[in-house]
Amino acid sequence: MELNSDFTKRVSVHASKVAWQRSPMPGVERRMLDRLGGEVARATTIVRFAPESKFSPHVHTGGEEFFVLEGVFQDEHGDFPAGSYVRNPPQSRHTPRSDGGCTIFVKLWQFDLSDRKQVNIDTNKISFAAAVDRQGVEEMKLFHNDHEVVRLEQWRPGLVVQLDVASGLELLVLDGSFVEGGELFVKHSWLRLPPGEASSLSVGMDGARVWLKSGHLAETPTAPEE
Repeated sequence: MELNSDFTKRVSVHASKVAWQRSPMPGVERRMLDRLGGEVARATTIVRFAPESKFSPHVHTGGEEFFVLEGVFQDEHGDFPAGSYVRNPPQSRHTPRSDGGCTIFVKLWQFDLSDRKQVNIDTNKISFAAAVDRQGVEEMKLFHNDHEVVRLEQWRPGLVVQLDVASGLELLVLDGSFVEGGELFVKHSWLRLPPGEASSLSVGMDGARVWLKSGHLAETPTAPEE
């Protein structure tokens, strides 16, 4: 399956307008944002767990990265409330569930396969810091290596933000709104910009908070081998 798989083009998805699709697991639905591959795929997805739903135990051969948007995600390693950022590296294993239901933004098969660093950050317990030389922007750094940089950013109401997309950029709106390319982005809207495409955006009057990743599109993504 290929969905938004031309990584040389700008792409946007307004998830709130996309119908939920059933997954192979009962009680688990998804809104696909991009996908490259078959049953095993490089994928970016918003996933919703109904209360008391769960997955079978499985190994993430290509790694799994997720941010909890609503509710509490759970597995044998603990409870992860809304605002949690988690990286389960390649070859990690777990049994996901949610007793009360939750929604997560999840990325599969987008790791450096040599990466073995486990990350679990509750962003509710960390303060934002003023971004250097970017007035009106606050940031919270979540992860970085030679392959990618992941962070949260808060943007002041009415701000014009210049996006650095030299090596590609992807973001998800967590709260607030902005306009980019004449298009309005609101909560759970997703934007992916290819390497080298300069862009700027205008923040709405309530400000905006976004999850942002850069660097990971410097090389053209490929489907994993099944």
